[in-house]
Amino acid sequence: MSARTFSPSVRVGNWNEDVSLDEDLLKDFLEKREKGELLIQKSSNLKKNVLQKADLSICTDGYLHFGDTVMLLNPENSEESLSNPSPVYGNYTLSVNPEESAIHAKSHLTAPCGVSGSSNVKPCGRNAFIITSVDGSEPGEPLCYGQNFALRTAEEFMGNLYLTSDRKSFLKSSKKSHLQEVSLSDQQSYESCWQVVYLDPQLRMEYEGLPVPANTKVLIVHSKTNQCLAVLRKYILWTLFGKECEITAHTHLNGHRVEENENHWIIVTGNPSDDINTMFDRPKPPSEDQNESKSAC
Repeated sequence: MSARTFSPSVRVGNWNEDVSLDEDLLKDFLEKREKGELLIQKSSNLKKNVLQKADLSICTDGYLHFGDTVMLLNPENSEESLSNPSPVYGNYTLSVNPEESAIHAKSHLTAPCGVSGSSNVKPCGRNAFIITSVDGSEPGEPLCYGQNFALRTAEEFMGNLYLTSDRKSFLKSSKKSHLQEVSLSDQQSYESCWQVVYLDPQLRMEYEGLPVPANTKVLIVHSKTNQCLAVLRKYILWTLFGKECEITAHTHLNGHRVEENENHWIIVTGNPSDDINTMFDRPKPPSEDQNESKSAC
């Protein structure tokens, strides 16, 4: 029987190179962690910046104005939620949807950048937009039905980007539904112009040119293509923030030629009596029926 020539503690092969490589990898890891350059650190910083609390404007007169910081919310359709109690039914906000490359952004987000419908209804950097004038209207002037305006993100890290859209083509359309794409651009143009339209089609002509009240259901129409901003709950996107819904510019009409819930939006402002909640979260006043029953008693 031959004697064993070496024990398990004996180093064989390129052991010295392997040890040096491990030491270099550890050193490189520690240096990146010290500078905050690890991928998990960059991802955490991105989410921290875009999810930072935003202060919505408070409308003392009940109307929207140029320069107001608002949140665009697509409300839940109660009939759909009862017939199909799925997680995709609920309130969704128009939100910035950064691509994975945005993780490496150091100072601010850059265009092109996507948007999506998020179930997060708390005001933050990614769902707060500023009503911006495109016709020379001064900040503080009321926004009127049928008047062109732009929606842009905040400055600093959010990049001062404009909500934009254009006619769909073979090379450019939304990822899931292949309808008209909506995204964010760093250039203000006619493609970034929108209009607020009164919800009831039978009264639209009467409301044309009147100030737009805040926190009420309206339509947001793209000026160039005349398509309504829409949330498509059945088309799910995987984002850095989880599952969210696709945003497109497409008018969804029912059998009576009336826009459906996908096109309904509430332009939400801040709650003057609470710096945490919005006017959408504010308790609704009792209905007239309840008031009548109380008075009868």
